[in-house]
Amino acid sequence: MDHNKVYQMDFSKIYQLLVNKATKKGRAKEEVDEVICWLTGYTQADLSQMMENTPTYAEFFQNAPSLNENRRLIKGVVCGIRVEDIKEPLMQEIRYLDKLIDELAKGKSMEKILRS
Repeated sequence: MDHNKVYQMDFSKIYQLLVNKATKKGRAKEEVDEVICWLTGYTQADLSQMMENTPTYAEFFQNAPSLNENRRLIKGVVCGIRVEDIKEPLMQEIRYLDKLIDELAKGKSMEKILRS
């Protein structure tokens, strides 16, 4: 599978898709931001700046200040593939975020989503 198309997408476009997915299910944009910040180590100010600088999705993860060590506790299926079985490290990080947003949209509590 060629992941280059996903890696080259603008983060700002992906971000809006993630926010839309969560808000359609009654969750808040701030919760999406909290999940992203927990996973990547970015701050709210960093996220706001990225909306202006529009890094690629790959750059967003490659430049993440501090990927959360508890992200390895994220298990489950996204797009028919178990996130814990993905071999490509960058794609696994992307799918971790997808899984967290799925959990948010399904109504899980933030405590469970953030593996607290």
